[in-house]
Amino acid sequence: MAKIRVTKEFRFEMAHALEGYDGLCKNIHGHSYELNVTVTGEPLSDPSSPKLGMVLDFGDLKKIVNEVIVSKFDHALALNRVMAKELAPVRHTAFDKVIYLDYQPTSELMVVDFAHRIAALLPPTVKLHSVLLRETATSYAEWFAEDN
Repeated sequence: MAKIRVTKEFRFEMAHALEGYDGLCKNIHGHSYELNVTVTGEPLSDPSSPKLGMVLDFGDLKKIVNEVIVSKFDHALALNRVMAKELAPVRHTAFDKVIYLDYQPTSELMVVDFAHRIAALLPPTVKLHSVLLRETATSYAEWFAEDN
């Protein structure tokens, strides 16, 4: 049977700020993120399976990505953990959903984090092929399994 790639697209809103950055992105600002997740595998050939002909049910992929990415990051403020003390005085009154990450919340590092979170929940017959995180209409970062 042939290997097939299937992709599911997601969208979420998120704010972030880059600690120590030398430009405008040091300030809290938001983006409308687009996330494309591509998996690869062989379509199921068991005629008794309700998933016959599918590599992975798009609904199952949606459930995984919503659980580990979208539900956590949508309408959140993502910050490098080193900013926790700086934000502490205003956090409780101004921000309800703050995520402190152990890394700088750039598209490049977030796409790596997202790839690991998603890959950990895929069934053994399906492999993560790539993750694309679009931060703006003209800027994105990509993670490919073959490169890692």
